[in-house]
Amino acid sequence: MVKIDACIETVFPELKPEEKISKIKEIGYNCAEIWFPDNKNIDEIASALKIYGVRLNDLVVNSPDGSRGGFLVKESDIETYMNRLAYTIKIAKKMNCNMAITCTGNSVENLTKTRMIDNIIRTLSSATEILKENSFTLVLEPLNSLKDHKNYFLDSGKLAAEIIRKIHSPRVKLLYDIYHMQIMEGNICDFIERNIDIIGHFHSAGVPGRHELYKGELNYPFIIKLIDRLGYKGCFGLEYMPAEKDHALSLRKTLDYLMS
Repeated sequence: MVKIDACIETVFPELKPEEKISKIKEIGYNCAEIWFPDNKNIDEIASALKIYGVRLNDLVVNSPDGSRGGFLVKESDIETYMNRLAYTIKIAKKMNCNMAITCTGNSVENLTKTRMIDNIIRTLSSATEILKENSFTLVLEPLNSLKDHKNYFLDSGKLAAEIIRKIHSPRVKLLYDIYHMQIMEGNICDFIERNIDIIGHFHSAGVPGRHELYKGELNYPFIIKLIDRLGYKGCFGLEYMPAEKDHALSLRKTLDYLMS
């Protein structure tokens, strides 16, 4: 059965990260993810993960707009990005984590689309050596540019898949965020079936609103059954903003809904 992980960044804002790990374990989650490692007590998080038997599936290298960790679309940012990637891998290993999310950054006005695509491919291809050395995987994430990430360059699952296939490395895969791609392209199940071989992770949220998965237009239990049938072995990540005031109740109801 597909493993469900909870992104601890969007729930229990009153708790520290290590306390959130305890909380999601109590609810029934065995996997988690975080965003940036900066300004977090990594030793405390690593200890909590070990104590509660929770696996950290992934963290994030660089910000969607490129302001933190550098742009993939800018050739001049390759050194900044590679340094950030090395730092992220080092921190991830302390938490026994072997995967990170990477973003392209926003479109750059004086660069053509072709040049920006070439720069992404060049930078991620250069990263494959350090990824291989560390048995580490990057998942490239397309996001929606209509609502949440204005001017974000990689706003197409189709283009993301083309880029990943050109890089042609088992260490660079696709993060297919169903929420973002339902907004941009739809046709979710057909895309998954055609590209499951390069999908390394999933994100999800209800559409519209980015709230609970059971409060939207998508049939998530159907999607879960599909990716399970296709043999997907990774995690299915929850990255929604709870509309329910009781976040523990929201996470319990979401888990029950997905397993229905």
